[in-house]
Amino acid sequence: MRELKIRERVQIEAGGEAVVERELGRGGQGIVYQVRYRGREYALKWYFISRIRNPEAFRKNLRKNIEDGAPEDGKRFIWPLFITKQKPNGAFGYLMQLAPRGYDSFTDIYNGYKWEMPAVKGQPARKRKVRFASLDVMLTAAINIVKAFRSLHLSGKSYQDLNDGGFFIDTKTGDVLVCDCDNVAPDGENFGIGGMPGFMAPEVVRGASKPNVLTDRYSLAVVLFKLFFRGDPLEGSKVLKCVVMTEENDLIHYGKDPVFIYDPNNAKNRPVNGVHDNVIKLWQIYPDFIRQAFTMSFTYGIQEPNARIIEKNWIKMLIQLKLDIVHCSCGKTAFSSVFDCQGDHTLVCRNCGSTIYTLGVSDYEVHLHPGAKLYRCLTEKANDDFETVTGEVVENRLKKGLYGIKNLSRKSWKVVFPDGSQRDVIRGKAAPIWKELQIDFGDDIRAEILL
Repeated sequence: MRELKIRERVQIEAGGEAVVERELGRGGQGIVYQVRYRGREYALKWYFISRIRNPEAFRKNLRKNIEDGAPEDGKRFIWPLFITKQKPNGAFGYLMQLAPRGYDSFTDIYNGYKWEMPAVKGQPARKRKVRFASLDVMLTAAINIVKAFRSLHLSGKSYQDLNDGGFFIDTKTGDVLVCDCDNVAPDGENFGIGGMPGFMAPEVVRGASKPNVLTDRYSLAVVLFKLFFRGDPLEGSKVLKCVVMTEENDLIHYGKDPVFIYDPNNAKNRPVNGVHDNVIKLWQIYPDFIRQAFTMSFTYGIQEPNARIIEKNWIKMLIQLKLDIVHCSCGKTAFSSVFDCQGDHTLVCRNCGSTIYTLGVSDYEVHLHPGAKLYRCLTEKANDDFETVTGEVVENRLKKGLYGIKNLSRKSWKVVFPDGSQRDVIRGKAAPIWKELQIDFGDDIRAEILL
């Protein structure tokens, strides 16, 4: 494939020409350029045409994706927008939006840093740390990743090449943009893309299956594992014995004999001290239900694709994980597993001795530390909005040390006291935090304070 030149003009099927301004990067499928088209700047992915198995079928699918548009009206996707005309040798590409400023790639987040090119030629590149603003923001990003793939799968399509290069994330807010969407295809169809080693489902590695929704779900579990534990779920002592990861070794360790590093029934691939320190440390910190979810994903879920966790269940677990974060008044922030238990539901901070109670609502538990929030997914029926705040634990302005749950929703709540008496709590007012007190949010959604 002939590479494009700066200021070269590329004809677009929808009319007009895109002018190449500069190269942004390159990978296995082609080169990405920044171009100007109709007065706006876009990214142009220009393919190595020889690496596409069936260029005409691939091009037809790409055109269909452009016609269909992105799921959720593009809320979480950098979707193909325009396809170019073909060159005499058959080469072509497509235009998409540029990644907005303030977003970092999943790869840079995983590595913890990125190299930034200098603004002035001749100056050295600068190494910048890339970290989430908080644990809450990281979990917001995880939920947004899963929501994006739920919407894609509900549209009848699969991504087919899910890997750490497929996301841009705002580390301040947790907003997510899924990129490299040109390989998206109707579930059951495939145009030659298998995926990236380490992310592909074992049956794809073995050649026993083509990418589909079920293999996407395996890759999604890998992405979440890497996000949370900063390591590979299948890379332990067994894999380290291979000096070089050849295609043959990839086939063995990721296809024919994949072993989860924390498989409870197979210890031959445990993480190694000094090599996998992040995984070893972080695995102990997360709550049991999350560890169990990943254990199932990389043991039984490896062998049985239909048993893999669906997006709806991931979202439910990740919302509970977000609610499991405790922000004690002394400044300690951690999952509840790091706090001492007093009874079944009450937590005690090891730093300051503060007592933290729990609110049980629907299938979730909310730890009532100062500033703890309720969301629409908790207080409204059939809702998974984990961003709109409907309640917050606040301190009484007149009685220091006395806390209540302030109603920030659009509805009036009904509080039922232990003696059976009731009181309405309108927006702006608070329900006291009392043992066995119940809150009726409406639509048969009730919560109880558990001590």
